[in-house]
Amino acid sequence: MLSIIVPVRDETENIGRIFNYFSKGLENLSFEVLIINDFSQDNTLDKIKSLINSSSNFKVFDNKTKGLGGAINLGIKKAEGDYIAIMMADESDDIQDLINYNNIIDSENLDAVLGSRFLKDSKVKNYPFGKLVLNRIFNFFVSLIFWNRYNDYTNAFKIYKKKTLIEIMPLISESFNIFLEMPLKIISRKYKYKVIPINWTGRKIGESKFKIKELGSKYLFTLIYCFIERNLLNKKK
Repeated sequence: MLSIIVPVRDETENIGRIFNYFSKGLENLSFEVLIINDFSQDNTLDKIKSLINSSSNFKVFDNKTKGLGGAINLGIKKAEGDYIAIMMADESDDIQDLINYNNIIDSENLDAVLGSRFLKDSKVKNYPFGKLVLNRIFNFFVSLIFWNRYNDYTNAFKIYKKKTLIEIMPLISESFNIFLEMPLKIISRKYKYKVIPINWTGRKIGESKFKIKELGSKYLFTLIYCFIERNLLNKKK
């Protein structure tokens, strides 16, 4: 079974769309969607609860540890599937890419499939130019430090074998930087993974919670932490 973790904060406008998005797009798969409410200040949680009884594929959990990192950790603990995908609530990711993820990780017995928005066959729409430039520079910087050609560490949308995620615990990042920590640990510990092109569309409804100025120090912390961990692992070999 495939478990899909969807963290939400103040996503009232998107919740109904999320239910339709997964229900129609994954009707031929065995799946569960774990919606993790991350301290929403609007009526997101109430709206989820009003919709959730309509399908046994959807579950809702209330994150008690403030921060996106806590929401992801909670989702991993509650997931019942063999594979765990992480998607955001803004429909930026392509449902067909999720199906491809699931097929590839299962058929090729991988620990992870890492999507990239920046490969030849990837398609990206409505990405603010400033954010795009900063993202490409940051990913290049990370690839250089870790001597790896993967070029989209910051994108949340990836799929992992649950057993592998348990093995790389603890995940200590508190915010969006958890999406950097996870693939860095996969790559540094030499798990089996594959990189594929994916499609991505910028948010259409609601406001992005990603704030570059506020997250810079958190990303730097994660880089240093993962770099030290990698070097310690190499010394043990």
